[in-house]
Amino acid sequence: MHYYTYGALATDRYPPFTLAEVGDYPAHLAVDPPGELSRGLVLVKWWLLAIPHYLVVGLFLGGGLWATHEGGLISLLAIIAGFALAFTGRYPTPIYDFVLGMNRWALRVAAYASLMTDQYPPFRLDPGAHEPVRVEEAPPASA
Repeated sequence: MHYYTYGALATDRYPPFTLAEVGDYPAHLAVDPPGELSRGLVLVKWWLLAIPHYLVVGLFLGGGLWATHEGGLISLLAIIAGFALAFTGRYPTPIYDFVLGMNRWALRVAAYASLMTDQYPPFRLDPGAHEPVRVEEAPPASA
């Protein structure tokens, strides 16, 4: 739902009402089940080790006193992209990549702080390992 709304404004298609994989919907979630997680880091991991990430992700999400997603850098850039979409009909590619990179970073930190993984989230915006090919970048069909 966040992909559809002001978390990214990445599609105008309404999200499906199912947890099953919908092949033609542009947002997909793939989560590898964790193996054996460290029991010794439980009290340190979600609090002490994640503090630097909380500060950065707080700027992305606008994590002020209300802890909502309004007012952060992600929402601001999504609104700017919405105006660009309204007037030009195209989502600016640099804004799209930056917004999705910030969303991925925030979700990696949420998974780490929720004790779902022992892998420390990297301090970077990455495009993701399984990035789908955009429609305008798709190679031409062979005749």
